[in-house]
Amino acid sequence: MLDINFIREHINAVKKATENKNITLDFDRLLALDEQRRDLVQQTEQLRMQKNEASKKIPALSEVEKNQLLQEMKKVSDEQDQAEKKLVEVKDEFQNLMLLVPMIPSDETPIGKDETGNVEIKKVGDMPNHDFPTKDHLTLGADLDIIDNERASKIAGSRSYILKGDGARLEYALLKYAIDFISRKNYTLMSVPVMVNRFALEGTGFFPGNEEDIYHLEQDNKFLVGTSEVALGAYYFDEVVDVKNLPIKFSGISTCYRREAGSYGKDTQGLYRVHQFNKVEQFIICQGTAEASQKMFDELLANTEEFLQSLDLPYRVLNICTGDMGKGKFYMNDIECWMPSRNNYGETHSCSNLHDFQARRLNLRYKDENNKMQYCHTLNNTLVATPRILIPILENNQNSDGSINIPEVLRPYMDNQTKIIKK
Repeated sequence: MLDINFIREHINAVKKATENKNITLDFDRLLALDEQRRDLVQQTEQLRMQKNEASKKIPALSEVEKNQLLQEMKKVSDEQDQAEKKLVEVKDEFQNLMLLVPMIPSDETPIGKDETGNVEIKKVGDMPNHDFPTKDHLTLGADLDIIDNERASKIAGSRSYILKGDGARLEYALLKYAIDFISRKNYTLMSVPVMVNRFALEGTGFFPGNEEDIYHLEQDNKFLVGTSEVALGAYYFDEVVDVKNLPIKFSGISTCYRREAGSYGKDTQGLYRVHQFNKVEQFIICQGTAEASQKMFDELLANTEEFLQSLDLPYRVLNICTGDMGKGKFYMNDIECWMPSRNNYGETHSCSNLHDFQARRLNLRYKDENNKMQYCHTLNNTLVATPRILIPILENNQNSDGSINIPEVLRPYMDNQTKIIKK
């Protein structure tokens, strides 16, 4: 969320950012509501003061004068009630519009309508040079009896999966390795709720705008989150954190749920786009300066690159454009791993700097060296998400006999097993 004073003073820049992020918003209505809100606040305060002054006079008045003043104050009270009722309505509409105002992206962010506007920054690692016909991960999974999408669909519907035997062991080896990897970097592990209240989704910027992609448990009025970022961001909701503790570095461990609404016919086969998955997330709260959050962004990106390099996976880093980055992002890089079955790279990680966008919505603050209240900056990046990351691991490490080499760093987590073979 942006400050309304900033919006008024930089209206053209905010309008341009809104347009570039493909968001429709009536700024004339927003500014009119802001003016109306301020007028009503002033009006109610004046009426309240008028009543207070009258109360002070009453003891010194005659009975006739007192009754006359009480009649006048009754009219003032009625006027105050009407103004306060109107103020609630105006505040609600104003707040709903404010929640739609996007963060202005960085100057380094390319302007683009959709993912076709993303810009490749670099490529790392060599693609496998298989001298045999390669199989996709679903074929490999069926041949080795480690993936069963057919029976999963029977149980839970489309975009469901079952990992069996060494497939399940490989998934949890990845998750345990990721947990150990990020713990060694002094990130505090957080096993967090995945069923949350609405304010947590509003505070982190997922509401309004992503309702159709999030599961709503209507009977309990709770929501299933698609990332532990929601709980991690809301952890210090409406609190003032000690500046001495910044930056705060969390690593969230959770199962995640996404409806994937609107993606029908796109990446619907296999393990790429599923409704339920597991993730180890990085999340940082830092001081609210561009220099501090850029330093943390570089660290988050470096952590994930080091992780992928340890798995010996070829990948590339993309600078995400305005139309593909979401309303809360200031700057965003995606990491895509090479997936032979796609003959292309596929997204596996998203690294985002949101500046104070989430912190303002969550009222997450600290006192600076001058004892002045400031909003924090927040950032996040995937460390690993399964089962999607299994696609490049299985496909890049396949052998001509149909077996799959287990990445060396994962072998200690699989009882030193070196290959997945048909049993």
